[in-house]
Amino acid sequence: MQQTQTNNKISGFHHLALCTGDIKGQIEFFTDKLGMELQSMYWMHGVPDTWHAFLRLNDESSIAFVSNPQIKQIPTEMGHTHSGNPGANSAAGTMQHVALKVESYDELLDMRDRLRTKGVPVLGPMDHGMCFSIYFAGLENLSLELAYSAEALDQDMWIDTEVTGLAGISPEELEKYKKPAEFMGQKGAVPQPELYDTKGPHMTNYPPGVYEKSMQLPDDFVLNMVESTPPGKS
Repeated sequence: MQQTQTNNKISGFHHLALCTGDIKGQIEFFTDKLGMELQSMYWMHGVPDTWHAFLRLNDESSIAFVSNPQIKQIPTEMGHTHSGNPGANSAAGTMQHVALKVESYDELLDMRDRLRTKGVPVLGPMDHGMCFSIYFAGLENLSLELAYSAEALDQDMWIDTEVTGLAGISPEELEKYKKPAEFMGQKGAVPQPELYDTKGPHMTNYPPGVYEKSMQLPDDFVLNMVESTPPGKS
């Protein structure tokens, strides 16, 4: 795929973390049905009674699972906690579906063959113009997609100004969104903002006071506050 120059320093996702009440089942699905390798599995750093497992996409990216006994007790509510398919709703801030990349149209067909051979119904390929996609379900109501794009997206071709207008995006804002302002970092020298002087967003669902205390910890302390030695190292 042809690459374009950008000032974006985010080069892809390192890992996408998903909660599971059946970590063995999820590992079985992603290794057997999709051919991904189990890359690591260990006690999740700094989180009591919780496992973390990583499945390899490539040397830089993984699908990760987070598992503990409490997750299985959380009720699933379709249309709220999960979409159930790539065109249905779920609550704001939740994952609607995840699309994983393959490198060619032939590989997309090969993956459809693999899934169907193993009893997984697959819809597609569907030609979206920007990519070809196949759709299927994962365990625990995950909505999954595999996609192939022959070239990078062209902003002028794929930004619909009718849609941006309906979203309340002005022409001036659109230009800003298409090319964000460059930023020169200070190699980590910027201090933490005062929590009550900034709008955030802020991380939630901590016990009372824990988030505030955590955000006040020195950066050098946070760097080494959890175990970082691989569990397989003797």
